[in-house]
Amino acid sequence: MIPSTLMNLVRRGFRKPPHVVARRVVMELHRSWERVSGGRHSQINATALLRGTRASSVNDLWSKLQSRPSLTWLASPTDRTAINEHCPGDIDTILQAAEHAVAHRVDLLGSGPVSLGEQIDWHRDYKTGHVWPATLAHDLDYANLDQPSDVKFAWDVSRLHWLLPAAQAYQLTHDECYAIGARAVLEQWIAANPCGFGVNWACTMEAALRIFSWTYLFHAFSKSDAWRDEAFRAAFLGMLYAHGQFTERYIEYSDVNGNHCTADAAALVVAGLFFDDGTAPQRWLQFGWKTLCDELPKQIFADGVDFEASVPYHRLVLELFLLPAVYRQRCGLDVPVDYRDRLHAMARFTQAYSRPDGSIPFWGDADDARALPLGTQALNDHRYLLHLVGATLNDAELATTASGSLSELFWLCGPDRTSHSSPVVPRQESQFSTVSRDFLSAHGETSGFPVAERQGYETNSVAFRDGGFFVMRNEDDHVFIDCGPVGLAGRGGHGHNDCLSFDAMLAGTHWISDCGAYVYTASAKDRHQFRSTSSHNTPIVHGEELNRFVSRTDLWHLKNDAKPELRQWVTGRDYDIFVGSHTGYDRLIEPVRPVRTIVLDRTRHALWLRDDFETTARRVDICTPLHLALGVTVEETTGSSVVLRSADEASTMELHWAANGWQLEVGAGRISPSYGVAHPCVRLIWTNRGGAATPFTLGLIPQIAVNHNLRFTRWSRDIEAVLHPSPLARAA
Repeated sequence: MIPSTLMNLVRRGFRKPPHVVARRVVMELHRSWERVSGGRHSQINATALLRGTRASSVNDLWSKLQSRPSLTWLASPTDRTAINEHCPGDIDTILQAAEHAVAHRVDLLGSGPVSLGEQIDWHRDYKTGHVWPATLAHDLDYANLDQPSDVKFAWDVSRLHWLLPAAQAYQLTHDECYAIGARAVLEQWIAANPCGFGVNWACTMEAALRIFSWTYLFHAFSKSDAWRDEAFRAAFLGMLYAHGQFTERYIEYSDVNGNHCTADAAALVVAGLFFDDGTAPQRWLQFGWKTLCDELPKQIFADGVDFEASVPYHRLVLELFLLPAVYRQRCGLDVPVDYRDRLHAMARFTQAYSRPDGSIPFWGDADDARALPLGTQALNDHRYLLHLVGATLNDAELATTASGSLSELFWLCGPDRTSHSSPVVPRQESQFSTVSRDFLSAHGETSGFPVAERQGYETNSVAFRDGGFFVMRNEDDHVFIDCGPVGLAGRGGHGHNDCLSFDAMLAGTHWISDCGAYVYTASAKDRHQFRSTSSHNTPIVHGEELNRFVSRTDLWHLKNDAKPELRQWVTGRDYDIFVGSHTGYDRLIEPVRPVRTIVLDRTRHALWLRDDFETTARRVDICTPLHLALGVTVEETTGSSVVLRSADEASTMELHWAANGWQLEVGAGRISPSYGVAHPCVRLIWTNRGGAATPFTLGLIPQIAVNHNLRFTRWSRDIEAVLHPSPLARAA
């Protein structure tokens, strides 16, 4: 171990609990031994594989594993009719993706279509051309913050999710070309990535996620002619076994664990159930499952919200906790009631943050990560999770009322379970505008409200007080509000500087959006920009971050400055009311406490917002930005109002504000609907510089309501009367 690394570990160790320090010491001893031995003890030959699995031969082990339950249902050519019934269009989509896979063509993380070549370079970021050396993984600097390289591209290529459609295509056709193509890819990967060497072993989570992919590929192709060669079987199973050993040895465990530790533990359960026999597989199973059971109530609030404060990571973490439970059930093992209950709660949060058309707020970090992606639904449609939890954990309400594609459920559970979920209904357009399909496809999100997509959509507003998220909703409105902690138990992690920020769909159109995450190590500047306060719809005081950044090179942590405070949450027939605050600017010499009030007028599909500032300071610089959703434009601007036009140019929204010292600037921003992709958007920012901290009042009113004589000033007085009724009104 190099001295600087050792000193850093010692310094951090003083701040960690003893059991965490002990684990890290053992891990570093393993790493030191690998340096001395050249990594030889991490490699698994056929003899070691058979000894570890108590098998007499490789073919005997292969047959035994074939007879074991698989994590997923496995299709056959006779299931094509059922697939067409439950998942129209899936077969064509899968076959096309399979053709790309065997030709080594991928489109990952904003790369656009990329040919990896006949011989894939597994250590290359194909977007920039940077190549990491195939040295001991523990000594690699994979972040390369001084270069634009993105290690996630190399990692995502090696996760082999892009190869899964070839496995599905083989199940549907039994065409050996897919088995031959998949074998060639795996042989290349094994040859180029000896255990512990190269960038694809630099993060344990990457090895863990490959366990999900490789076990699926085994069960999909195990009976193919192309996979009969004993030498290939030994190499494949030996490498998969080495993945289990590596994940156990280098599990990403700390005093506060997040999705990395969850992925490691989930993969150990999968590897343990897959191999089953042998001391190590049984240890993986028991240790992995215990870790998941311990971590679930620590990482997931009682209301079902993942403590990392990110909608996309909530999806990933739910998969990571769910799939091992499903696999255990298939192997005849129990899943505790409290574990099931917490997964149900996670699904309820997913149901709440999903808009009626299945789109989601781009909240917190997003790297498009999945555990085992088999469905063909849109990337940002999370409703399949409701189907999965409902069908696998026997939640009849979720299973029968969830809407959206059944593709993910079909490939995990098969036609029998799928038939109990709500069917896909032909789409019809709603009375409100819908954005054109071409625009939606280009921008990676959906917007607008097809009537059929509303099936099972909950219309009651709901609070997730533990996680700090509040959702105002009805059939045509969806307002998502953040009044929660910064994330990862106050350390930042995948959370952003977004306390009191909101995302809004009104009258069936998405108008106000979060900006997403864009990239991680590819650009420290963009990374900090997209998680900054200025990229969210929340007040900025004196140009300061509401949670301070730790340093320019620390891309994952934030200071825990902005502690949230919920002051009021009321839902009713006509109005939903949220009032919240945070302490992010209490640290200033003259503290300023922003207090935001948001009111949804449910009957008019209008939104009212007021920011108050509790401070004794006489002069305060305040900015309040709003990022318009993709494609929304400013039609016209007057002294204290603007007209917004929807992306499809079919509907308009009037935006009014009280002009007492506040000036509007119309500028440009960026929104990232998926990792590595960013599109321009209109950014409105109101400023009140150097004056008193006067309240800022804003209203978004659909044009149809304005045409019915709804005026902002009078409407604001009505809202104020609802918020602060007179004594006579209260008595009445």
